[in-house]
Amino acid sequence: MFLSVFDMFKVGIGPSSSHTMGPMVAAARFLDALRASPFEFHGLRASLHGSLAFTGVGHATDRATVLGLAGFMPDTYDAAKADAAMAEIVQSKSVSPDGLGTLAFDPKNDLKFDFGPNLPGHANGMILMATDAQGDVTFQETYYSIGGGFVMTAAELAEGKDTDEGDPVPYPFKSAAEMLEMANIAGKSIAEMKRANEIARGCTESLRTGTARIWQVMSDCIDRGMARDGILPGGLNVRRRAKGIHDALIAERGMNLTAPHTINDWMSVYAMAVNEENAAGGQVVTAPTNGAAGVVPATIRYYLDHVPNASESKVEEFLLTAAAIGGLVKFNASISGAEAGCQAEVGSAAAMAAAGLCAVLGGTVEQVENAAEIALEHHLGMTCDPVKGLVQVPCIERNGLGAIKAVSAASLALRGDGQHLVPLDACIETMRQTGVDMSEKYKETSLGGLAVNIPNC
Repeated sequence: MFLSVFDMFKVGIGPSSSHTMGPMVAAARFLDALRASPFEFHGLRASLHGSLAFTGVGHATDRATVLGLAGFMPDTYDAAKADAAMAEIVQSKSVSPDGLGTLAFDPKNDLKFDFGPNLPGHANGMILMATDAQGDVTFQETYYSIGGGFVMTAAELAEGKDTDEGDPVPYPFKSAAEMLEMANIAGKSIAEMKRANEIARGCTESLRTGTARIWQVMSDCIDRGMARDGILPGGLNVRRRAKGIHDALIAERGMNLTAPHTINDWMSVYAMAVNEENAAGGQVVTAPTNGAAGVVPATIRYYLDHVPNASESKVEEFLLTAAAIGGLVKFNASISGAEAGCQAEVGSAAAMAAAGLCAVLGGTVEQVENAAEIALEHHLGMTCDPVKGLVQVPCIERNGLGAIKAVSAASLALRGDGQHLVPLDACIETMRQTGVDMSEKYKETSLGGLAVNIPNC
């Protein structure tokens, strides 16, 4: 089993990796398929299904799909150009992606929200269609956004490509038990094994340069979030809080009466800053998703700014370790809130962050595995019930608490010798089973929980 660190950590846009980035990527793939077709097309249509329909407006899924069909991509997204393009598309009722000419597409009539049963492959489904001059569909493809910005066609999902192990790597662990065994036999850390696997797959960019960019985007996102105030878009009138909290924390520095628990406020403000930027549609890094994008960056910033003798040279080790844990969760369970609730998003992120922190603080592979298990175990059963379908309530604060749990889990693991009752593999399987049993109301549909109990929403 191999998922690159650059698969788990992808630069993109908010507010959702599965509902914003995924549909945009799917649209890009569809355009590529049209370019490879011998037929001539005159128009496009799209339908959104399952969670993409129920919470699509709040997650900007419709906008992402339209922009994707116009040729925009998450990693090169330019907000100003996107706004101009949307205005032109609405007026002209057409898109003009490179190599395909002008195609008729009226977002109001050609983009449908289908609130019927889910498509069979996944809760996040969409169908993209191309039409001829008479308006008949001559080409179509079904795509599933399976979490974290990963996209599969219906055929790829049916063939099991979401669990395809691919070409051999030196350390092909697909469970935590195998990871521990290989590490002990080879005398290597989790990050060292992950690095060897990345090199064996011929990563297109150097690990050092690539992971440095990932951290830079994460860090910049924290800084932007702590510098901006105002009201987040979407209609809930949620006020940005990170700047005010950060300003207060700065003002309290050096005061003898500051309580020890104030460190929790620092971790929370770092995470909240990221998720406020995400909610505003800013540039973030999936970690492993947008809805959980604040946990890992907050934990890294906590390490760098608050832990004595911390070194930025260890950020790569942190990210590689975290990616290894995230890969295990994705391979054996899910990182999709629409599939398994928020335990799969913030829970997975906390496990990844706890493992990364434990590793850079000198933990053994057994302690690292223990840290991940503790963090995930105490998110089991967490629902995904965003109010009005927006990645704001409870998501923003939840990332702060996820970071606090990650740090606590790493600390508890480091106080032990790595021996513990519940293996990480058992915890991941429990999360998977819980996700299967969880009511659809609590899996990113906004049909239950907080989403229906907050007045005037």
